[in-house]
Amino acid sequence: MSSTEQTGSSATTLDDPPATLAQNLLVACKRGDSTERYRDALARATETDLERVRENRQVGLAFWLNCYNAGTQLLLEERPELYESRLRFVRFFRAPAITVGGTSLSLDRIENGILRGGRSKYGLGYLPKFFGTALERRYRLSHCDPRLHFALNCGAESCPAIRAYEADRIDEQLDLATRGYLNATVAYDSEAGVVRVPRVFLWFRGDFGGGSGIRSFLREYDAIPENATPSIRHLSWDWSKAAGTFVD
Repeated sequence: MSSTEQTGSSATTLDDPPATLAQNLLVACKRGDSTERYRDALARATETDLERVRENRQVGLAFWLNCYNAGTQLLLEERPELYESRLRFVRFFRAPAITVGGTSLSLDRIENGILRGGRSKYGLGYLPKFFGTALERRYRLSHCDPRLHFALNCGAESCPAIRAYEADRIDEQLDLATRGYLNATVAYDSEAGVVRVPRVFLWFRGDFGGGSGIRSFLREYDAIPENATPSIRHLSWDWSKAAGTFVD
């Protein structure tokens, strides 16, 4: 359990930095506590308040991961019909999920406009995102860390479990989340020379550096042997709604 979860959302004051507010907003979602005061504080955050989010990559990465995952839980609780719609990819992912610094942000804007460094959700991760808010442009990360795909939860059964991310432990936590998710999902068949991987490796192929980058990534996390060069197959994605999937 993280230090955030140990202290609990009740220990947070509204004078805390935005990164702490985002962590504790997520913990409040997990516990079913009231989230209004944390959401309001994030909405009122000033440019000065958000300086470290903007200028420190570790703080920014942890902050936006927590905002995305909290935003997902809030949408699933308050507007579940958006996820259940056949137009989910427009209605749910583009709906206002959380407000930061006076700007209402959707899950798409947080993931693609900020966390992925301004890359389109289309084009398998190879295309830039051409349109974005001023806030996206100011806060987008300088490069896309592919481990974020094993930290973001959009409410689907196939999504990874949620944890509260902390700036000073972000690399350790992302490695833990990535290794755990790959261990649970990747299937390597040495005789057939095939590895079956989660569908995010197809949707965001460019984020991993193409086929060779995907294999290197899998080797790094011991999902395939060091010298293996298997063919890549993509598993189906279970879009069944699964709210509240948190790490114990």
